[in-house]
Amino acid sequence: MTDEEDADWIPAGADLSRPSAARIYDYLLGGAHNLEPDREVARRLQAIQPRVAGVARRNRAFLRRAVRYLLGQGVRQFLDLGSGIPTVGNVHEVAQEAAPEARVVYVDHEPVAVAHSVALLKDNPHAEALEADATDTEAVLKSEQVHRLLDLGRPVGLLAITLGHYLPEVRGVFAAYRDALAPGSYLALTHLTNDFAVLNDPRVAETMRSTQDHIYPRSRDEVLALFDGFELVEPGLTTSANWRPDRLAAVVDPEEDGLYAGIGVKV
Repeated sequence: MTDEEDADWIPAGADLSRPSAARIYDYLLGGAHNLEPDREVARRLQAIQPRVAGVARRNRAFLRRAVRYLLGQGVRQFLDLGSGIPTVGNVHEVAQEAAPEARVVYVDHEPVAVAHSVALLKDNPHAEALEADATDTEAVLKSEQVHRLLDLGRPVGLLAITLGHYLPEVRGVFAAYRDALAPGSYLALTHLTNDFAVLNDPRVAETMRSTQDHIYPRSRDEVLALFDGFELVEPGLTTSANWRPDRLAAVVDPEEDGLYAGIGVKV
C-alpha cells in the first residue's frame, strides 16, 4: 500500500483495487480524496472527451441551485442518494446557510465517501452519513440515520444527482422512494444521456466498465419516466447547466452538457 492509500481518510478494509465513480468525480472537481487508479480512469475519460470535467462542474452547480430552490419551497429536510465524496458546496452547507435547522442524510455505498462524510459531519447534529446501497430502499428508509433526522410524514427533498445512470434498473427504485414520501416532497435528479454529443462516445461507457460503477445512459423519454408521480416544475426536463441558471451564467449548448436535469414535486 502506498503512503497515499494509508491516508487517514481511507477507512480500514476499504477495497481500493478498483476505481470508483465517487473518487473519479472528486478528481474531476479538483478534490484530493482520490487515488491513482481513479485519476488514471479520469485521464482516460478526458482523453476521450476533454470537456468531461466541465460536465462534472455544471452538475455540481445544478445541485446547489436545486437545494436553494427546494429551500425556497419550504423544504427543510433532504435525503441525498449517491452523495459521493464531500466537496465545496455540500448539501448541508448550502441548506444550513439559509436554514440552520435544515436536516440532511447522505447515502452512499462507497466507504471512502461515507468515512469522509462522517468525519466532516461529526460536529453537525443535523446531518449524518449512511453507508448503504441506494437501491435497497427499505434499508435506507428504515435506517437509524433517517429515523433520527427525517420525518417522512412531511415533505422531503430527494436528491438523485448522477445516481440513476449507475443503476441497470432504476424506475422501480425511484418509485419506491416516491411512494414512501409525503405529498409536497420533491425529486431532483441529473442523469447521463447519449442524446447529446459531449458524452455519446461508446468509449465512455467502455472505460467505466473498468471501475466499480458501470453506466447506463438513458434517453429523454426514459429520464422523463423517472418522474412518474411527480409534476415537473419549470423549465421542465432540461440539461444541468440550463435548469434555472444563475443570472450571470451563460447559456450552455445542450450538446456540450451531457446530463438531463429536472425537479418534480409529488402531488
